[in-house]
Amino acid sequence: MINAPRVCIQVQSFYVEAQSQPDEDRFIFAYTITIRNLGRHDIKLLNRYWIITNGNGKQTEVQGEGVVGLQPLILPGNDFQYTSGAILETPMGTMEGHYQMIDHQGEAFQVAIPVFRLAIPSLIH
Repeated sequence: MINAPRVCIQVQSFYVEAQSQPDEDRFIFAYTITIRNLGRHDIKLLNRYWIITNGNGKQTEVQGEGVVGLQPLILPGNDFQYTSGAILETPMGTMEGHYQMIDHQGEAFQVAIPVFRLAIPSLIH
């Protein structure tokens, strides 16, 4: 899309040991995403799409309206931050995807969410 708004995505992920059950192949991860509007106009997040890949290469697609039950309007120069989670059958995996958004004129555009790692700390070198 020409002249798509400038949006910066930052991700921080962490292992939730207290809720995980490694003996049952249940590894819980949380991630905090910051969506920063670097443009000059409002943008609104409508939908999300994820590809979650576990350590064995098994992929799961997740899509739906908004994030954490919200479809946030992000003003110019501001950001929106939320925390969510994923459950994997392996101690390591990745997530990537995109957000479907609209600009101040109602024009749709996508923002890529770069691949990020989900891994228990002992596996990170």
